[in-house]
Amino acid sequence: MAGWLIPTLKAILPHVSDVVSAVKPVFTRRKVEMTQASGGDLVQQQIAELQAAAAQNADHIKELAAQLQSTVAALEQAGRARAARESYRALLERWPDNLIGLIGLGNVEYGLKDVPASERAFRRASDYRS
Repeated sequence: MAGWLIPTLKAILPHVSDVVSAVKPVFTRRKVEMTQASGGDLVQQQIAELQAAAAQNADHIKELAAQLQSTVAALEQAGRARAARESYRALLERWPDNLIGLIGLGNVEYGLKDVPASERAFRRASDYRS
């Protein structure tokens, strides 16, 4: 994944709701202007349909933005977990009996859903003798 994507999404996503909210009133103003200009029921009905569609799309966009934001956070967290796993492994190469390193590795592996690796690390920690 491109390194620029996550920081860009983190910068943009908090503002999606503001953008959507700013766009919605445009249809309301148009409704008043159009009905005064033409006075037609058809135009008013079309505008009402457009407003309903815009409101529905705005809700979907907000929901999608929230889902994307949580996905970005999960990806970011997974990246940290992988980096932590590599750090614990490097620590344990240098000090194979380091209890904190073994417990930390077990926790990270479990968080990454690698239960067998987590179990190995915790078994090594449980065999620790001071």
